[in-house]
Amino acid sequence: MTEKHTESYEVVVVGGGAAGLSAALVLGRARRRTLVVDAGEPRNAPAAHMQGYLSRDGMSPAEFLAVGREEIARYGVELVRDRAVDVTRDGDFTVALASGRSVRARRLVVATGLRDELPDVPGVAERFGNDVLHCPYCHGWEVRDRAFGVLATTPLSVHQALMVSQWSKDVTFFLHEIAESDLADDDLRRLAAAGVKVVPGEVAELVIEGDRLTGVRLADGTVHAREVVFTAPRAVPQTGLLEKLGAEFQETPFGSYPVVDPTGLTSVPGVWAAGNAMGFAEQVVNATAGGYRAGAFINGELLMADLDAAL
Repeated sequence: MTEKHTESYEVVVVGGGAAGLSAALVLGRARRRTLVVDAGEPRNAPAAHMQGYLSRDGMSPAEFLAVGREEIARYGVELVRDRAVDVTRDGDFTVALASGRSVRARRLVVATGLRDELPDVPGVAERFGNDVLHCPYCHGWEVRDRAFGVLATTPLSVHQALMVSQWSKDVTFFLHEIAESDLADDDLRRLAAAGVKVVPGEVAELVIEGDRLTGVRLADGTVHAREVVFTAPRAVPQTGLLEKLGAEFQETPFGSYPVVDPTGLTSVPGVWAAGNAMGFAEQVVNATAGGYRAGAFINGELLMADLDAAL
């Protein structure tokens, strides 16, 4: 039987990605007893490199996280490889971990990110992060001027097809399960202006030869030669802990996310959200900044709370 015990921290950070580690770094440097609970499932694990982060452009996500873990350890921050499965509040917060351990915290940072659900098309999952991509800002430069395909998942995929035309003038937009009649006239005009070829019909599979993508095969057997395919996964926010605490959520075109103030504070006093737990479009650099901001405000709030209590 797993031994159960409860330890107390000033702050528990759930999630050991860019946002969580950044918050923990600030809190550790502020001499706050902090624990990071990391399930070890970073969203960007399939990518070989991350781009667009000043001074870290081209660094591998794994190396970035390894350096971050080393940095927080210098300031006494603890990190445990575990999963937070429940949380309750009775003044402070009690976080239950999958290992059977439970920890107490005065403040909580939820940086659990999101999970990508990929289109159910053979070849997409196998090549995701290589030549199946989702973000032109993350990977567009590396695949510039190649033959792009864009696999539609919703009518919003038009925006993706238009965006990637900045990096290649050879773009084919595969409507897949979307009817051309579902597209607005303005969308069709913009696609034409951008030189994007629109191909109706369901995509049956991606064609893989050796270790590279070479084409897109339609259900009718037609193959369109392509070197790179962009698609928009369905983002599933990992916000179960916030739901358990009764946080307020708002619907967005990309899913339901917690309502937060500019520091990341949720509607639950003492609980902050950072990174992709608070929004779909938080790139690594944004998530890192959000974690920093949350950590700084948490430290200030704890300081003022302690001073007020002393009075």
